[in-house]
Amino acid sequence: MTIEDFEVISAKLAEGGSMVVSIEGGEPLLRHDIVEIVRAFGRYHHPILFTNGWRVTPGLARDLWAAGLSEIGVSIDYATEERHDAHRGKKGTFVAALAALDILRDTAPHGRRQVAMMTVVMHDNVDAFEDLLRLSAEKGVNHQCTLISTTGDGRHDRGQQQPASDTGKRLLDLKHRYPHFVSFTGYLEGVDRFLNGEVRSPCWAGERFLNIDHMGEVSPCIEKLHLSVGNLRRDPWSVVAEKLAALEETKHCTSCYTSCRGFVEEMSGFPRVRSWQEFFGGFASVNRAKQQAGRAS
Repeated sequence: MTIEDFEVISAKLAEGGSMVVSIEGGEPLLRHDIVEIVRAFGRYHHPILFTNGWRVTPGLARDLWAAGLSEIGVSIDYATEERHDAHRGKKGTFVAALAALDILRDTAPHGRRQVAMMTVVMHDNVDAFEDLLRLSAEKGVNHQCTLISTTGDGRHDRGQQQPASDTGKRLLDLKHRYPHFVSFTGYLEGVDRFLNGEVRSPCWAGERFLNIDHMGEVSPCIEKLHLSVGNLRRDPWSVVAEKLAALEETKHCTSCYTSCRGFVEEMSGFPRVRSWQEFFGGFASVNRAKQQAGRAS
């Protein structure tokens, strides 16, 4: 897609309100025009981005923040160089990811609260999750996690599988001990229920969040690419939104429990005081001085 396509999509999404737009891949920094893509979404929305860190430079980082990037996550799934590089299939990716965290933290307008290490929780890394938390603490950035999905479109469990059924309990214990671990408590509380077959329902995919692929095709989420409801490069938002709302398959879906689903469940619908407190304490890229001034007024 061209920058003009992204600008059109951003404007159409804005008809539904200001949204959190997560720019992911693949690797989004392979786009030579990634700064302009961020700027296109930043005009109406709150763009965030996830990267492996390989292409992060001080200049690119400053340009991304200036374009309106709200938050960035660097993916690190293993706590040692050997295991991380083997998983990524390229030597040097672990070192590059750690260097990216330093650059992004030092250039971010609001520092660590805009930068996170992102870990996919799997059967073969959950035992070392505390080591990952120590690593992100040393780097002075936040830490988020998401449970691996193995059953959506294009997914499989040939390599990594879901972790043991007590993983959520272990993650909650770590959250209590590591304040920079900002994944919502409510999300972590649901992990063991999901792993034990007790998934919260309904899923809000298509109603409170959606997926747009690299060609502009819209589906309710990245796990349900076969449920395409149109293309925002050519179709009006009103038509796409109506088709999304009419989907039935997603309303009863229990196939995943990724952090995007957890974030939406915690931050939409009936207000959850604890989640909003955690949001402003860890996620939101707001200036603490402004927060204090607002409380004083």
